[in-house]
Amino acid sequence: MFACTKILFIAIVSSLLLTSCQLGRFVFYNFADINDHKKFQSRPLKRGADTFSFPKASRGKVPKEIYNGPFDQYLEDHKTVAFLIIKNDTIQYEKYFKGYDHESIVPSFSMAKSVTSILIGCAIDEGLIQSVDEPIVKYIPELNKVGFDRVTIKHLLQMTSGIQFNESYANPFGDAASFYYGLNLRKQIEKMKLKSEPGKQFEYISGNTQLLGLILERVLKGKTVTQYLQEKLWTPLGMEYDASWSIDRKKNGLEKTFCCLNARARDFAKIGRLYKNEGNWNGQQIVSQAWVEASTKLDTTNGSVRYYQYQWWLPTPGEDFMAEGILGQFVYVNPAKDLIIVRLGKNEGKADWWTIFTALAKVY
Repeated sequence: MFACTKILFIAIVSSLLLTSCQLGRFVFYNFADINDHKKFQSRPLKRGADTFSFPKASRGKVPKEIYNGPFDQYLEDHKTVAFLIIKNDTIQYEKYFKGYDHESIVPSFSMAKSVTSILIGCAIDEGLIQSVDEPIVKYIPELNKVGFDRVTIKHLLQMTSGIQFNESYANPFGDAASFYYGLNLRKQIEKMKLKSEPGKQFEYISGNTQLLGLILERVLKGKTVTQYLQEKLWTPLGMEYDASWSIDRKKNGLEKTFCCLNARARDFAKIGRLYKNEGNWNGQQIVSQAWVEASTKLDTTNGSVRYYQYQWWLPTPGEDFMAEGILGQFVYVNPAKDLIIVRLGKNEGKADWWTIFTALAKVY
């Protein structure tokens, strides 16, 4: 009897810690993993009435070997769960591993940063935001008191804001863990400080993208970021499946715009197709061509770096770009080759995916 009571007590305490305490959630979950879409509150995205599907080539061009071994085996050995190669809007290669298939949901992790950037572009196109050169305190006035009047939306997009932010997920008290496991992103944002002059140095930190998410929420005036994603991308792009975006808490939650868009591989590929076609989707301009070009061009002025622009990574500036997540989630795009590659995984394995993508681009 005592043993059962003790077990029940531990279960109740663990449950309370898990739901109400950032540290408890960190200890219980330990580190971001591929099943995190099941752990957090989220807002739904619904497939529309009209869906778009990539046709599959009857005899697709399949990579035979990589690093002296079968391509399929290499992918599986390096913790891949989904790998798609789409050439000329046709699936040339599609493989799933470790019990996953085309209907399996996988969290985007930081690929959501690129999606957040698209939504910022849409908001600018619609006049909800006037310019990337606006100071962020216009939309987040509570940060005015700590010097954020010098930080612009462009600084956030280029990761040159100078914000003090610990990006480590391994530290339970670090900023990234607080944002990921915490229950009040708005409160965390209010605590933000600057450590250096904006526009001087690139530093990849998730806090920049979460500020972009709060700006989006403010300009949408009652519409959630998820609803805006539904309106601007999920329905127009003909996504084949329902999806979701994780939020910090159930009541009045805020989307974790630095991460946590939960979807299927084929639908992630459509984000790549949109940008491959300069923001145009089957004749409809979803986001302006000017925004796509600004998001993926080489620009090393004002602290920006040659391999990153507006929340997109640039493996070979001027040739390709990609969205990337912490566990080796990727949407790689090479417009000149009309090529999209999606790789999702349990983690990165020991593969150099940037090199693999650019090598595949040369042979496709």
